[in-house]
Amino acid sequence: MTDSLSRRWLEVALNGPWTRRYQPRIPITEREIIDEAVACVHEGASIVHVHAYDPQTGRQKDDPDAYTRIIEGVRNRVDAIVYPTVPFAAASDGPGASAVDDRFHVIEVLGKRGLLEWSVVDLGSLNFISEAELMNGENGFVHTNTVPEIRRNLELAATHGFHPSYTIYEPGFLRMGALMHRAVPGLHRPIYRLMFTDIYTFGFRPDAQSAAVYLALLAQCDAGMPWMVAGLGVDIAPLLPYALERGGHIRVGLEDLPPGATVSNVDCVKSAARLAYGSGYALASAAEIRAALQGGR
Repeated sequence: MTDSLSRRWLEVALNGPWTRRYQPRIPITEREIIDEAVACVHEGASIVHVHAYDPQTGRQKDDPDAYTRIIEGVRNRVDAIVYPTVPFAAASDGPGASAVDDRFHVIEVLGKRGLLEWSVVDLGSLNFISEAELMNGENGFVHTNTVPEIRRNLELAATHGFHPSYTIYEPGFLRMGALMHRAVPGLHRPIYRLMFTDIYTFGFRPDAQSAAVYLALLAQCDAGMPWMVAGLGVDIAPLLPYALERGGHIRVGLEDLPPGATVSNVDCVKSAARLAYGSGYALASAAEIRAALQGGR
């Protein structure tokens, strides 16, 4: 029987901060999000990442009560690790920018309620702009994550006992995450989410050579920690076999695909699950993922 350490994890990112103008098939209402999450779990996903929305405006709304209803609504029907986003900084004009001074208010409330198992941790700042926007003379926005903000986010994770899901947009973000893993007392094991893209200007394109650079750096900085491939504005499917073969985990879903995707989240999960099983890999349940993350920092 395959043990929990050798099974692969499958995450689905349901919607993101984009609105339906960017990604028409994303779930918006709480009921849509819950139903779609449950359907994806039935097809093999054990991790669900969500953004809550205001259905009246169609824009992201970071409300702890909305996230509570979503997390509990999914868990009442299936066993899954369900975790929310952290909004962009209040000073940003990017999608889903925080309307409150404390970006981590929702995370703190959900942590106190005992609802968080994972949470997003962005480990640095970057210019967020697509290649096309840049060439058209547009400016994008700055995705700001200061050291005090990163530290506060990780201290909340340590206090409330949830795992940080590191967003690795650039190699330096990985180095920062490894240092913070050692610097923050009581921090649980992080998950290194290696972010690739085809349309934005950050990081690497999704190819094996680029992934190998990240894996070599991870081996130097924080060996033995779990990692997965993901991205924004990208079809990550060509990189999935490489990740599976090397012991990595995988994330798919409408948040990560280029704008205007015609597939559904369930389609993405079914395709990834077929690839994993067809390549001889079992997919882990949420319980198996929890077990694999236990046992030290």
